[in-house]
Amino acid sequence: MISLGVLTPHAAAGPEVELPDMAPGRVVTRISRITAPDLSAPRTPPTSGAGLRALTAPSVLDEAAAVFVRGSVDVIGYASTSTGYAIGCAAEAAMVERLSERWGLPVVAASLSAGAALRALSVQRVALVHPPWFDDELNDLGAAYFRSQGFDVVSSASAGLANDPSRIEPGAVVEWISGHLSDDAEAVFIGGTGFRAARAIEGLEHRLGRPVLESNQVLLWSVLARLEADVEVVRYGRLFHRP
Repeated sequence: MISLGVLTPHAAAGPEVELPDMAPGRVVTRISRITAPDLSAPRTPPTSGAGLRALTAPSVLDEAAAVFVRGSVDVIGYASTSTGYAIGCAAEAAMVERLSERWGLPVVAASLSAGAALRALSVQRVALVHPPWFDDELNDLGAAYFRSQGFDVVSSASAGLANDPSRIEPGAVVEWISGHLSDDAEAVFIGGTGFRAARAIEGLEHRLGRPVLESNQVLLWSVLARLEADVEVVRYGRLFHRP
């Protein structure tokens, strides 16, 4: 059994739902939601680039991570695709490294994991699909994030679906992406850890004939790789079944 400590600035349930679903009986999650230390002070919302960057301050992250009592988790996962977009790949990598050194644990992050997964699948041209609540700023930051790593981002758009995570069904995700995907894309990355689209992966790959990645899926993939854990994951994409 793997105990994963999830750090996230988001209120929407995501990793705590999808990770145990993908690896039933093998993964448990402990959630710590990151908040600004002074709730009485004026703040930018944690959905904006500025708000997300503010919540990556070392003191803020350490306060959130402190809830994971020593020995209570095996690994920490930073579950916020949009934060990676907002601070950029280099800063996200530095954040992960600092957290790992500070807490003496392996640390993985959603956006870094997505880039690593695309490279593992030898993908160059990728289409980014984000949840309905991502605005133009986050779509643009997402495109810039992957382009900074040398990927060709053929599109970056928010899905035209219900603006409520609990109302989004896998079938609707399959239909929307299938109807809006460019032929130029070699793969799809569905960003947003609160955008629970993991159950759409298998149907999309069957429909599209191309790899489909999703934020919580790549986070789990990174966790298993870092821990060298022998956990079988089925029906959640070819990422888990590479030669």
